[in-house]
Amino acid sequence: MGKPTGFLEYPRQGEPAQPPLERITHFNEFHPRLSREERRRQGGRCMACGVPFCQSGAVLGGMVSGCPLHNLVPEWNDLIYTGSFDHALRRLLKTNSFPEFTGRVCPALCEAACTCGLHGEPVTVRENELGIIEEAWEKGLVQPRPPRVRTGKKVAVVGSGPSGLACADRLNHRGHSVTVFERADRPGGLLMYGIPNMKLEKSVVARRIDLMTKEGVTFRTSVDVGRDLSAQAILEEFDAVVLCCGAARPRDLAVPGREGESVLFAVDYLKAATVALLAGDPASTTVSARGLDVVIVGGGDTGNDCVGTALRQGCKSVTQLEMMPKAPDHRTDACPWPEWPKVCKTDYGQQEAAAVFGHDPRIFQTTVTSLVRDAEGHLTAVETVKLDEKLQPVAGTEEKLPCQLLLIAAGFLGPEDYVPQAFGLERTPRSCVKTDEGHYTACGAQRVFTAGDMHRGQSLVVWAIREGREAAREVDQALMGYTALE
Repeated sequence: MGKPTGFLEYPRQGEPAQPPLERITHFNEFHPRLSREERRRQGGRCMACGVPFCQSGAVLGGMVSGCPLHNLVPEWNDLIYTGSFDHALRRLLKTNSFPEFTGRVCPALCEAACTCGLHGEPVTVRENELGIIEEAWEKGLVQPRPPRVRTGKKVAVVGSGPSGLACADRLNHRGHSVTVFERADRPGGLLMYGIPNMKLEKSVVARRIDLMTKEGVTFRTSVDVGRDLSAQAILEEFDAVVLCCGAARPRDLAVPGREGESVLFAVDYLKAATVALLAGDPASTTVSARGLDVVIVGGGDTGNDCVGTALRQGCKSVTQLEMMPKAPDHRTDACPWPEWPKVCKTDYGQQEAAAVFGHDPRIFQTTVTSLVRDAEGHLTAVETVKLDEKLQPVAGTEEKLPCQLLLIAAGFLGPEDYVPQAFGLERTPRSCVKTDEGHYTACGAQRVFTAGDMHRGQSLVVWAIREGREAAREVDQALMGYTALE
């Protein structure tokens, strides 16, 4: 695959990034694409390894290594190198419904398992994937492909995040008539309102929605199933319903002073920023960090997105609190290749904060113990404490940080209750919709299926796409008695 000696001849070249102080002046994506010739060289670095761990999606050391979609990575890397981008597109779309999403926001499990990464730099798999699909869009190769024959079966998909879209896309191409219900005013779920524009421009999401609409998928927005529309009404109108509502119940912060203004869940803060951006005026957001000391509880990707957003809004300072200890900067013997590397990741927002304020915004092994408010109830500071290895408070390490906006990015506890309750579904101990292992048919109901975070808990976009595709196959089998979906 690729050029046999390519990994020796061509150094890894990722897509360049605009300097931090330049890119925080706007909300657009900031990674210019490589030239076609340079992209070919990057494809040529794929080294024809005997066992392509990159596409394995295997569980090693308790974490997944390689692509959960089992993307045919060596095949399309070879096709990139030989200049066969059109054929590479066909191989890519065979396993991945939306490479323009994963090519931007996936943490690249494939690259962590790349054999080149054992003794050097892994292949730029994720960026190669994005290069294939974006060139295809630019050349007009991505065109509507409505099914030639309809089955007469009607399927409702509730939720238009990556799992819902993937499920709807597959079922529609099979010939079923699919209606996607979304409670927000635009389709896309967290792709639209949870991931900031600088990571995933909303025109990219809208472009895919427009294509699916032309292929025959119906989108009904501002419809909250379980509230605006009953489960009974859905089941009376449709032959099957697939619940892809996500894990939208955020983990809260139970500390004194929590109740009151200037405390938001990260997803609400990020959504407000995107709503204002889509309205054409980023400064019109209902909650802005401009001129404020911002503290973010949570050291993950969502917390980093809050850092990047606060900087673009002109915050006075930003601090990100992480309960866990700082991970090693490099792999240790306890985390050998091809396991997922448990190392410290410094993401775009943290890089930007360091450029603005001169230091990494993260404080590790620290949590908030209380919120300080003035006589009028305005948030003025947060009190924190250091934690030991067992996450217990360390006496004498208390500190007060100035804060006028506190953002909670501590993850999610599972799906909201009202949709599973409306359909009378059984739940797992993690509050997800219960199914038999390896299946997507909801326990406790007929003709009801589930996929994505609502089924497996908070996870990655790539897992949501896989679950949506697999759920579509199970729905097709139930409706037709057999399935033509791979």
